[in-house]
Amino acid sequence: MTFDAVAYKATTRQQWEDAAEAWHRWGPTLEQWLGAATEAMLDAAGVGRGARVLDVAGGAGGQSMAAARRTGPAGSVVVTDVSPAILSYAQRAADESGLRQVTTCEVDGEEIGSRWSGEFDAAISRLGLIYFPDRARALHGIRSSLGEGGRFAAIVYSAAERNAFFSVPVALIRSRAGLAAPLPGQPGPFSLSDPASARDALTGAGFRDVRVETMDAPLLLPSAADCLRFERESFGALHQMLSGVGEDERERIWADIESALREYETEGGFVGPCELHVVSGSR
Repeated sequence: MTFDAVAYKATTRQQWEDAAEAWHRWGPTLEQWLGAATEAMLDAAGVGRGARVLDVAGGAGGQSMAAARRTGPAGSVVVTDVSPAILSYAQRAADESGLRQVTTCEVDGEEIGSRWSGEFDAAISRLGLIYFPDRARALHGIRSSLGEGGRFAAIVYSAAERNAFFSVPVALIRSRAGLAAPLPGQPGPFSLSDPASARDALTGAGFRDVRVETMDAPLLLPSAADCLRFERESFGALHQMLSGVGEDERERIWADIESALREYETEGGFVGPCELHVVSGSR
């Protein structure tokens, strides 16, 4: 079956429109889980006082707020996404935090190059780059949005077997729903899991001094049931994968996912295996 990028984008936009409130509500969990990797991403992008920062596929903006706290009022952070609903939560969070240097812009990440040219000192993308159908176009656009010497850094998942908190549900749903594995080059959570592929993607777009840092980032929650609730409420892609499954079977699949995730429960709570790459380069 031929991959339909237009349909994929429309579905992705709707997923985030539907999941926006939940993604915002789970914000404290997201920042606890991704906080260390986010700081590493901001370091790799060179985000500091007075920097002008572009956040690509920024979602509810947790990393945008972290960037804005670094830039201070003399800098700026533009948060982009395809979902106006999720951007509204990012703007609200910035306003409530007094971060007036944060603004939002509804734009497809693949259109960055037609929107900006040389305006930014740094660009970031937290778990967004992996979902672009035309990643090369997105990366070329991000590079062109940077001034000379500006840096880009992104967080992506490493190999599926190192990210069981997410890959276990994905594999189980794919099997039970009769879905084929993604074809090479298609977007998806593990599409840049190979460090060499991640490095080549940035190098191919013209970035220099490309680096890949791998980090352990376990998802810590009270129980497997909490992990299931987090993913069921916030991960729209899982619902999209289940769209062709009847309601009764869908509930059985969710129950089986929780059962499978119990493998990662410990005396201290749920420890969901997760490993991330921070990939970066300069213009």
